[in-house]
Amino acid sequence: MAKLLAIDGLRIVRRVYEANTEADPEQRADDAVRHALSSFRKLLSVQQPTHAFAAFDAGGHTWRHDIHPAYRAGHAPPPADLVARLLDLHAQLQALGLAVLGVPGVSGDDVIATAVMRWLDEGRGEAVVAPGDKDLHVLVAHGALIWDHFKGEWHDRAWVEEKYGIAPELLPDLLALVGDKADGVPGVSKVGMKTGARLLQSYGSLDGVLQGAGILMNPLGERLRKERDMLELSRRLVALKTDATLGVSWKMLAFAARP
Repeated sequence: MAKLLAIDGLRIVRRVYEANTEADPEQRADDAVRHALSSFRKLLSVQQPTHAFAAFDAGGHTWRHDIHPAYRAGHAPPPADLVARLLDLHAQLQALGLAVLGVPGVSGDDVIATAVMRWLDEGRGEAVVAPGDKDLHVLVAHGALIWDHFKGEWHDRAWVEEKYGIAPELLPDLLALVGDKADGVPGVSKVGMKTGARLLQSYGSLDGVLQGAGILMNPLGERLRKERDMLELSRRLVALKTDATLGVSWKMLAFAARP
């Protein structure tokens, strides 16, 4: 059976970089690229995909900035020394036979979501995302699996339900309620993961929460009513784009390991 492996490339590189305690910035970046390449090799060897790609943020303005200029305003950019080495890493990944995708105007997560949803909708086979940020776990609802490369564990529907207290279909609703300060996603003030999950368990969906907010005569209900516009904005910001123009065919993403 065919198998698509969608890799969150920058997440792997950042994870390796942040685990390195080297004091010299240039050496730390060099080490990160070297060790990240090893991680990519191992991931491809373990998963044995028939099709694969590594997604990276293209950088710059995205569609989310169009609807919320403060999006990611507080998000620390990748270190300059590391960014300077990414093109070299891309070339090394391509030499392994791995396609590298970065689409201007959308995030790497949007690239992954678009490819995975098309693959699954066309019934082409298994889809694996690695390592997978929390927002990408919504793809589990559509049949994908998340492989945590660093922990060596699978994240499926049962894992999402245990971790977040809700079904994977409701994960975007939860993330909208909670928000993300680093990404500039406002959410609802004083609503954390547990409170958000409890609301969704009680009302079934974000729409249900908004409808029920009118009868919640407590501080939480007041905040939900007062911050409804910010919540609607948050819902749009956390939604993954699944119709990005990737500019590649499945044939171009076919993977054959190279020595």
